[in-house]
Amino acid sequence: MTTSAELETPTVTVSPGAEATTTLTVRNDGDIVEAYTLEVVGDCAAWSTVEPARVSLYPGTSEVVTVRLAPPRSFEVRAGEIPLGVRVLPAEHPESVAVPEATVIVEPFHELRADLDPRRRSGWLGARFRTAVQNRGNTPVDLGFTGKQDGEELRLAFTPARRRLEPGESAEVGLRVRTRKLIWFGKPVAWPFEVRAAEGTEEGTEEPGRTGTVPGEFAQLPVLPRWLLIVLAALLALLLAWFALIRPAINSSAKEAVAKAAQEKNPDGKQDSSAGGTGDQGDGKGQGDGKGKPNTSGGSGGSGGSGSGGGDGGSTQSSATIDVQTAPGAKKDKAYRVEKGKVFGITDIVVANFQGDEGVLTISFGARKITTIALETFRNQDYHWVTPIEIQENETVTASVTCAKPGTPATGTQASECHQVLNVSGELRDLAR
Repeated sequence: MTTSAELETPTVTVSPGAEATTTLTVRNDGDIVEAYTLEVVGDCAAWSTVEPARVSLYPGTSEVVTVRLAPPRSFEVRAGEIPLGVRVLPAEHPESVAVPEATVIVEPFHELRADLDPRRRSGWLGARFRTAVQNRGNTPVDLGFTGKQDGEELRLAFTPARRRLEPGESAEVGLRVRTRKLIWFGKPVAWPFEVRAAEGTEEGTEEPGRTGTVPGEFAQLPVLPRWLLIVLAALLALLLAWFALIRPAINSSAKEAVAKAAQEKNPDGKQDSSAGGTGDQGDGKGQGDGKGKPNTSGGSGGSGGSGSGGGDGGSTQSSATIDVQTAPGAKKDKAYRVEKGKVFGITDIVVANFQGDEGVLTISFGARKITTIALETFRNQDYHWVTPIEIQENETVTASVTCAKPGTPATGTQASECHQVLNVSGELRDLAR
């Protein structure tokens, strides 16, 4: 054999992302000058080089070359023993090729990537999240999932609570977050928490520096939203106003209307039995029976009050609700029409976007466009006017919704349609003729 080659050491240890070297001695045992091509073969070839890659030797001489090993810090190069071979190929006598071998020991490294989808959710009592984790290291790991919150308001449960991942493998773990009690009234409360995926072979044996953490937040919504309390307070105020002011005025108007009708029917002060014994003021003579005798069956004369009666001046507090449900990408109009013979003086509007939908809402009074607002900018909106805006008979209050994306209500599940509720209130009165 005219060629001999030998590696310096039988084993070489290298860390991913770093570099290690060893030497190779090539000797020409032939009787002619020989050129040699040097090349790393096997699983190490992708990240190993020989310097120089070509040498020429006189008979009986040798040369030492350097073998550089530089595995990348990637899960594709797994930790453990990998065979190393260097092929020494003579140009003149290729049949005398030599392949000295050694073993490369790739050291393990650990890297975890964790994520939470979504990072923030809302609900009355709880919500569901997804924890995604990937093993970016080059060795299998056993992971345990835990949650941390500053306080005891939340309970966090993972399904499953433990998982084994091979190098490069990804997995999703379900997370359920629940509060210990409901919020009935008030503003939403934000509860921040932290999700941790940690290496460890047994429960409670997490190894320091081998964790992946990600923050999250649960926004707890009150069961009764603020806009509902406003509506209930407005309804209660209307109810109190009805019993305190409007109802007595209606009764008084009805009595005056009866008195006026009786006066028009008996302009001479004669008693009309159909009027229930009520008439204009008497003249003291009574009505005769045709024989010169007075008729004593009639009652005494009335007070003769004129009364305001009539329908031109009657007015009541009134409200109407417009409920619009629109499919994604569609536009839908809903309207309230003022009845014939009435005028609606609007003083208040309350708009509820309780799902957090995205899109555009346009409010019109008859042919007048009042406002156009983006749904994603509010959950509840209200408008008030000191001077009522009058809507004539047969005109409409119209809510036009263009749905871009349905939101997520308090149930935690995204809705299939946009849903808006518009409450209009004010004074409904008779149209003067």
